[in-house]
Amino acid sequence: MAVKRDYYEVLGVSRNASAEEIRRAYRRLARQYHPDVNKDPEAEERFKEINEAYEVLSDEQRRAAYDRFGHAGAGAGVGAGGFETGMGGDPFGFGSPFSDLFETFFGGMTVGTRRRPSRGADLEAEVTLDFEEAVFGAEKEIEIERLELCPDCRGTRMRYGAQPSVCPVCGGTGQVRRYQNTILGQMITATTCSHCGGEGRVVTDPCPTCRGRGRTVRKRTLSVTIPPGVEDDVTLRLTGEGEHALGGVAGNLYVRVRVRPHEFFRRQGTQIYLDLPVNIVQAALGAEIEVPTVD
Repeated sequence: MAVKRDYYEVLGVSRNASAEEIRRAYRRLARQYHPDVNKDPEAEERFKEINEAYEVLSDEQRRAAYDRFGHAGAGAGVGAGGFETGMGGDPFGFGSPFSDLFETFFGGMTVGTRRRPSRGADLEAEVTLDFEEAVFGAEKEIEIERLELCPDCRGTRMRYGAQPSVCPVCGGTGQVRRYQNTILGQMITATTCSHCGGEGRVVTDPCPTCRGRGRTVRKRTLSVTIPPGVEDDVTLRLTGEGEHALGGVAGNLYVRVRVRPHEFFRRQGTQIYLDLPVNIVQAALGAEIEVPTVD
């Protein structure tokens, strides 16, 4: 079995990286190695490795356990004094009487981790405006690429008419239990099953269009309404126009607005100033000149 790489190394961040730094690193790498985008034969395994690392490091409790105990502490395998099972069982093994003894005196402590509703990744885009468009507002079109639900299976990941099978790891519960025996009694930690992703079912007859992934990369042209008076370097949010999620809500699209400099006009807050060039004769003797306005 191949040795697992350090999760921080997988995401390319330091061990004291902030949650935001970890999120940004994950988004960048996930888009780079997504199998629908990267056709390298090793991209899919790399993508799985990136998701596994992010699943641990984005969870405060699992990250703390990983920092202390490594992969065993993150729930990836057998930890000190405990083991995992998807169906329950004797935490000591072989029907040990110590199990009943601990239960009698201390009872069982259970710690569960609920599966969070999935959410599609946010996307970023940029649009450039003329000065007049920024003043009066405009309708602009932008082109983006995003992951959307597969048009054939609609995110089920299965061939039309197929049915999923019960997950052989968790037995359909969607959770894997890990038993830990301490001096205070038995602690049971329930974590999301990594085999089925917490769904309790696995796909055995995948959709041929998306190859069982449930999503495909699509190009879209979107219309963006620019409000009047928008300033340079402002970001607009288009709710739900990010990437689609399986069984969850779509992410957002954040559009950064850039305004081209005008030949004569400049803006400070809500005020518009005109810098009108005149020649030396006009400046010395005075003259009548036509002053442009923003219209």
